[in-house]
Amino acid sequence: MTSPTPETPAGTPAQAPAATTAPLADCVLCGEPTEYPASTRGATYCPVCEWQEGQRTACSG
Repeated sequence: MTSPTPETPAGTPAQAPAATTAPLADCVLCGEPTEYPASTRGATYCPVCEWQEGQRTACSG
C-alpha cells in the first residue's frame, strides 16, 4: 500500500526545494535566511517579515 502524495491546491504554485549549493539571501529586516537565493535582486524578506509587510501594505491607504 502506498501513501497518497500531497497535492497543492489549484492556483498555488508548487515550491521547488531550495538548492543546497546556492547560498540563501538574508532578510533585509531581521537578517534571518530567506527562501530566495542570494542572487535575487531587490529586497528579500523571510517568510515572517514577508507576511508582516503584506499586512502593513494591505491596510495602508
